[in-house]
Amino acid sequence: MTPMDHVAVQARLQPDRVAAVDLASGRRWTYAELDLAIGRAAGVLRRRGVGEGERLAVLARNRVLLAALHLACARLGAMFVPLNWRLSAGEIAALVEDAAPTLIVGDALLGAAGLEGLDLDVLQAEIDAAEPEPSTRGDRERPSLILYTSGTSGRPKGALLSERNLDQTAINFGRLGKVTHQSTFLVDAPMFHIIGLITSIRPALMHGGTVLVSDGFEPSRTLRRLGDPALGVTHYFCVPQMAAMLRGLPDFDGAALARLTAVFTGGAPHPAADIRAWLEQGVPVVDGYGMSEAGTVFGMPANIGLIDARAGSAGLAMPAVATRIVDEQDNDCPPGAAGELLLKGDNIFQGYWRRPEETERAFTADGWFRTGDIARADAEGYHWLVDRKKDMFISGGENVYPAEIEAALADHPAIAECAVVGMPDPRWGEIGHLVATCRDGAVLDLAIILNHLENRLARYKLPKALTLVAALPRTGSGKIQKTILREQLLAGDPRT
Repeated sequence: MTPMDHVAVQARLQPDRVAAVDLASGRRWTYAELDLAIGRAAGVLRRRGVGEGERLAVLARNRVLLAALHLACARLGAMFVPLNWRLSAGEIAALVEDAAPTLIVGDALLGAAGLEGLDLDVLQAEIDAAEPEPSTRGDRERPSLILYTSGTSGRPKGALLSERNLDQTAINFGRLGKVTHQSTFLVDAPMFHIIGLITSIRPALMHGGTVLVSDGFEPSRTLRRLGDPALGVTHYFCVPQMAAMLRGLPDFDGAALARLTAVFTGGAPHPAADIRAWLEQGVPVVDGYGMSEAGTVFGMPANIGLIDARAGSAGLAMPAVATRIVDEQDNDCPPGAAGELLLKGDNIFQGYWRRPEETERAFTADGWFRTGDIARADAEGYHWLVDRKKDMFISGGENVYPAEIEAALADHPAIAECAVVGMPDPRWGEIGHLVATCRDGAVLDLAIILNHLENRLARYKLPKALTLVAALPRTGSGKIQKTILREQLLAGDPRT
């Protein structure tokens, strides 16, 4: 008999348990109903030409149907391709050209991007009326997902992820995050991102929990939902910028969030000062590290005391994830020394869609994935992400990691957000140029910045220039686009 996926298994173990809820429409699916819906979706997609190895592209805000379509693609041996709706129409068109999908589906965002495609409401009605295919599981080694990386430099690449890869992320996060059949995830991170589509959904479905799918992040609405006893949210995953918005709301009350196992953060550095501000409210903020190509890699324990002792750490690797930290010659670094993070494990992607040369460059000869991130680890196995390898610059012969400077400025009362980029300098080779946005009414100049950093960082790490801007450029997943910042500074044209 063909093995079943996790939804099909849970449909037999606890058919009447609520598996998923669309918060916008109020529609609910038990595990039995979700299993049936996935089977029906598989039949509809097959009849529309989405067979083994074909691609289904989706441009839409979050809804349960997106997760069902991905799982239907997995049963068919097809590939689900969620498109980042925060990109420009031209950028989206380039992704469609690269993915070459058999079928494009979406909501009103399709028209806004100038794309022809099948409306998701029409598709949902077709699925509801269809006969289901039997519950089967496709080849776990075959890619079921093409997840385009945010493309902070160069054009985005499509990471090919198999069901084996995605299962391992669900196992890794499930163990780190204390996920059980009683867990309820609130999902409002966008489903074109691994946090929204995989990390917030697959662990819950694997364990038989519930996912509450929101059509987007609205800070006040999200905070109300996190504190609503009727919803019973236990797990929430977001990027640090979203967490900061929640904590900054006037009606924020940590006691109302006591039901949460934790707020989980990833996708960008989370300053220790911000994490400890949550801990003081009695809410564990579990920071971790993952990426499109590797899913969940590290995570902190969901324990306030352990988090406080190492606030700012990305945490521990699970047993199935092998890690190395290496120097420029690929020699292993001793504990405490910074180097490039290499990974191996069932969570690691298969390669980049239609990019054999880039896939080859991404792996060592003996199969380790080069993350491009600089990390260090202590003797107990806790990891700290120091910076992106490509963001590092060399000033006066010393390696400087911008993220370290940014973290030291995270608690400055005048700074709303900031980024440091390395810029050419005739004397030092490169210097740090700080680009910042001010809080309302605040005054900021380089002397104030240097005074704040004087006893926190070595002198060679201190920024030598400051530019104030109205906002920093970001990718769809919230990461600051340092490539664009550097280009603007070089052109003498920062967007003030």
